[in-house]
Formats: sequence, structure tokens, C-alpha cells
Amino acid sequence: MLCSKKNIVKAMKDHSRSMTLENISLQEHKGAVFWLTGLSGAGKTTLAFGAEKSLLASGMRVMTLDGDMMRRGLCADLGFSLEERRENVRRIAHVGALIAQAGQICLCACIAPMREYRNLCRQIIGPCYHEIFIDCPLEICRQRDVKGLYAKVKAGLIDEYTGISSPYERPEHPDLVLQTHTQSVESSLKKFERYIYENSKMNYGDLKSHCPC
Repeated sequence: MLCSKKNIVKAMKDHSRSMTLENISLQEHKGAVFWLTGLSGAGKTTLAFGAEKSLLASGMRVMTLDGDMMRRGLCADLGFSLEERRENVRRIAHVGALIAQAGQICLCACIAPMREYRNLCRQIIGPCYHEIFIDCPLEICRQRDVKGLYAKVKAGLIDEYTGISSPYERPEHPDLVLQTHTQSVESSLKKFERYIYENSKMNYGDLKSHCPC
């Protein structure tokens, strides 16, 4: 067989699908990406790592991508303009897609402030993308100020900050809404974990599907 570009691409697709089906068959859940969006201080990271701990304990394969951690590595070269924020989200979405294709559950704690960015995530990741809106009013997030960033904004030390000097567009049709200002962390985690379990179950159709997720 000639090593043409067409044949190489076909071989790569066949190998990717083979590995995906093998990963699915070795576990009782399929790969998926659960993207937690919301203002800074809403509780995205707390819920992501809390769910990760619980899922790992139950034997599920899971990895968390935290927005702040990604900006210290893969996205360290990016600033906070709207164009750079979009690129930040695009990179994280591609990493999440790879994790899902490997048959793992990916929890993304990343603001992704614009609807356009989140639509891009859905396009990149495909049907195994789940949008989780961590709904918490700006004033409550300011009061929490776990990272001390809102105080820096008030002091004029940060120019571009989501929800204040940079826009945040609320999701119009999220797959799940968690209102962390009206329910406890434990209650929010319970609802989030239940949603993950219900939407990552494996069935026979997943083994026959051509979708890598």
C-alpha cells in the first residue's frame, strides 16, 4: 500500500477509533467532558476537584483541567484580551476532547466567558460536551474572593476582569445549573456527581458508535 496522505489519514483515524473502543470496553463508563462555566469565585474549581475525588474513589477514570493551572502551563503565553481568552478556551477544549477520546471523564473548570467560546467548545468536543453553569451572583463572588482577585480589581491592580471590566455572558441553554449561593457545597456536589453518572453510562450502542465519545 502506498504511503499517500489519504492512506496515512485513514490509518490514523482507524487507530484512533480502535484505541477509543478499547478504552471504552475496559471500563463501565464512556469518555465525556463536563465544562464548568461561571464567574470567578462561583465554585467551579471546588466542585470539579470535589467530584474528581469522589469519581476516582468509585473507580472511574477522571481528570480535571483547571483554568488557572492551564494558564501556568499550556496557555502561559496568553493574556486576557477577548481574542486571547478565546484561544485559551480553544486549547483547553482540544485537550478535553483528547481526554474524552481516551475513554476518560474530563472536568473543565474554566470561565469561558462568551457564548461564542462555549459554542466553539461544543464544536470541538462534539456530543460528549456538557455545559455546567455554576450560577452565583457577582456580589456573592466578591464577598467570597477566595483568591483575593476582586480586591486587586478594586485597588486598580487588575484591568481586565471577567464580570466587571470584561464581559461574562450567561449560558442560555446549559445542560445543568448549580446555584452555589443557595445550596451547600455538599448538595451541589451531589447533584453534579449524579449528572455525571447519568451521562457517562456505557451501553452496547457506544461500542458500535463511530463517535469517539
